[in-house]
Amino acid sequence: MEFTLDPSLLLLLGGVAFLAGFIDTLAGGGGLITIPALMLAQLPPIQALATNKLQGTFGSLTATLTLLRKRQMTFAEVRTACIASFIGAAFGALVVQFIDASALAVLIPFVLGFIALYFLLAPSAGDIERRPRLGSRAHTGIVVPVIGFYDGFFGPGTGSFFSLSEVALRGRTLIRATAHAKAMNFASNAASLMVFLLGGKIIWLVGLTMGLGQLLGAYLGSLAVIGGGARLIRPVIVLVCFAMLGRYLYQAGYF
Repeated sequence: MEFTLDPSLLLLLGGVAFLAGFIDTLAGGGGLITIPALMLAQLPPIQALATNKLQGTFGSLTATLTLLRKRQMTFAEVRTACIASFIGAAFGALVVQFIDASALAVLIPFVLGFIALYFLLAPSAGDIERRPRLGSRAHTGIVVPVIGFYDGFFGPGTGSFFSLSEVALRGRTLIRATAHAKAMNFASNAASLMVFLLGGKIIWLVGLTMGLGQLLGAYLGSLAVIGGGARLIRPVIVLVCFAMLGRYLYQAGYF
């Protein structure tokens, strides 16, 4: 599909993607920044979603590889979960092309509010490794593909959902949970991207330009995860979730 943008606007989108990549690596929610930017650039909704998956995949891949290289996780730890996330997201990306996803907008604000309050009111959550509340098989076989499906179907906040599930259900530290979340998020992004590729919905110039911004932002975000630890990740998650909640309430006309 042909689509032209003023070079200055293209550069601005690259800068937006850099910021989104940094924030998304820390807390998830990068789509809160990039999707509205793409819509403001006059991309049609389905092309905006598809192009967002392309640029987002750059960020999640960069963050995953950086965190693997820095030994914040191992491939063996996340391999099965990534497969589950990939399958769930592929199915979600297929379904969203036939079903209106706007119904989820009613539920998501409550979930985002819960995540924010969990990390706000449980300040020690994720500080140390704890006993899992849910077994590995149940988490990988049920929770991960459901979140992956959500990412393919709708998307905003996926990284926060993965992180919360790792901390609350698997007892991970917040740093390790964030690392695992990026790997699973990369898998879900890749699956969604493949489906959109087959549909020919991607605006390549925009996606690749933003992908470069995502690459740099995600790399710096990964270093911030390692250097800042839970004391940095937790407030960012809370702020991002409340920001997304505010966006949904604003769109719903509550203020």
